[in-house]
Amino acid sequence: MKFVEEIVVEEFLPTVRSMLAGELRERDLTQSEVAAVLGISQSAVSKYAHGDVTINRRIADDPRVESLVAELGAGLATGDTTPVQALIELEILIRDLEGGGDVLTALHEEAVPELAEYESSFRVHDPESDLRAGERVLSSLRRGLRVLENASGFAGLIPAVGSNLVACTPDAAGVDDVAGVPGRIFDVKGKATVPGGPEFGVSEHVASVLLAARRHGADASAAANIKYDRQLVDTLADQGHVTAEFDESSDVTSSVGAAIESQPDATVLYQTGGMGIEPITYVLGPDAESVADTVRSLL
Repeated sequence: MKFVEEIVVEEFLPTVRSMLAGELRERDLTQSEVAAVLGISQSAVSKYAHGDVTINRRIADDPRVESLVAELGAGLATGDTTPVQALIELEILIRDLEGGGDVLTALHEEAVPELAEYESSFRVHDPESDLRAGERVLSSLRRGLRVLENASGFAGLIPAVGSNLVACTPDAAGVDDVAGVPGRIFDVKGKATVPGGPEFGVSEHVASVLLAARRHGADASAAANIKYDRQLVDTLADQGHVTAEFDESSDVTSSVGAAIESQPDATVLYQTGGMGIEPITYVLGPDAESVADTVRSLL
């Protein structure tokens, strides 16, 4: 009796770890850095690097394995992909490769020939799990924040209350389903300063605007707030964005909802301020990177 998990441990893991170690070494990570990223010892990395670990060519040559290893290698090297996200993606791949007729199933059936007479799939993980969705949101936010941090002049677009870049999970119901920068992004001596990595549930105001827009039909999963300037709004309109004004002196949820209902395709929402209220512009988009690119286009 042999479980498919034994095939994963004995064949899949050594193969993929070896491939990932090679990808990371090609991207100039040291052996100690590769060991830290993969959660293995430096001696193990050395064995992978010198070909001392036997890999399964049938697994290594599978296009899905090759593609994911390349994607994860690039993401892990830059920090855009976390080890947790890499683990989740590999878990999903394992379940895919355990599907009927796929490579892990074939290897399992060869080890246990009696299985061949059964039409069964060993899929036990949900490819669209909440954890996977959350990791994708955080990964997108990290890339978007990098765009803003490297955008010369972005600090000049930050309002006095600070900016935030937020993104939500596909089925977001509340602020806990929206990730953003804890403490907001501030202009510190002409430089945009991000106080920490993105987290869920740390943005209330910008998250509330995004959620309100979504509840009233907006096709957006991310948002950022920048200072209001009529010229900036006009520039965004010239770029093809639909703009809509709302009144933040009233309830934000209802006023944003009314603006979206009047302009269903709006991707730029703005309010011109009032007594004790700073004028603000909100840029909406399908993901954090797209929103960051839109903001950068104003510079």
